[in-house]
Amino acid sequence: MDSTSQQLSLDTSVARTDDNLSSNLAGEEVILNLMDGVYYGLNEVGARIWALMETADTPREVCDALQEEYDVDRGRLESDVRAILMDMEEAGLIECSPDRGDE
Repeated sequence: MDSTSQQLSLDTSVARTDDNLSSNLAGEEVILNLMDGVYYGLNEVGARIWALMETADTPREVCDALQEEYDVDRGRLESDVRAILMDMEEAGLIECSPDRGDE
């Protein structure tokens, strides 16, 4: 992992990369990373995070939307979302930029 993913905060800018094809199949997301030819599968919550990333620019915005949809402890939600996003970054599915406040 690079230093961005190790420091992924709630205000880190995140965006899906252009090198992916994805499809929702019965509530789960299947993503093909065109750079390495690897398929990734996301469960219902992961698929919802993926969908939210079309409009959400930060993990905080993803968490805000999920908090309205699910009855979950905010601390656990933030930790889980950050972990999923770090996995997505490591797989090359998303790109992370420094926190907005650091620019």
